Amino acid sequence: MSLNSRVIAALGAVVVVGAATVGISVAKAAGQTEHVSHQATLTVGTSSIVAQPLCWNGGNPLSEDQQLKCQEDATKALQDGTLPSSDVRASDRVGVGVSPNVADTGWWAFTNGGSTGQGGRFSLFSYAKGPTWSGAQPATKLLNASGKTLVTVVEADQNSDNPIAVWYFQLNTQGS
Repeated sequence: MSLNSRVIAALGAVVVVGAATVGISVAKAAGQTEHVSHQATLTVGTSSIVAQPLCWNGGNPLSEDQQLKCQEDATKALQDGTLPSSDVRASDRVGVGVSPNVADTGWWAFTNGGSTGQGGRFSLFSYAKGPTWSGAQPATKLLNASGKTLVTVVEADQNSDNPIAVWYFQLNTQGS
């Protein structure tokens, strides 16, 4: 018995509709009803944390007031321990990644750690458009002495004075 092309096409359509239904059902069950386009990922050793921006204005540049509120919110979240965080050891390597559309706009990342010769700030990734990954840096270079290091990721157009999105992560230094 052989199947004609109409039967094969009908079976193919059923498979496609069924797969789409399953995919939509999984997304809805997970509470994700739309594509998440603005994410940053902090990778420490072999583990990663994905986060949405703490400060976001729907893709428009943040005003000076929004930037001030963003810094206040980040400081409070750091004090409360509510920022996305990861334990880090001096032997780990740390890197940051962003969604492709963030990379298309342009981004950079830094920590509030590093040597005093660097002004107490370590650049994980200098401003660039296109790349989605900072590369992995030795943790010993980017940690601060307090044991809690703030990682900041900023999306911004190089020609703009104002960021579009800002992510914060916390690194908690552990013993070796």
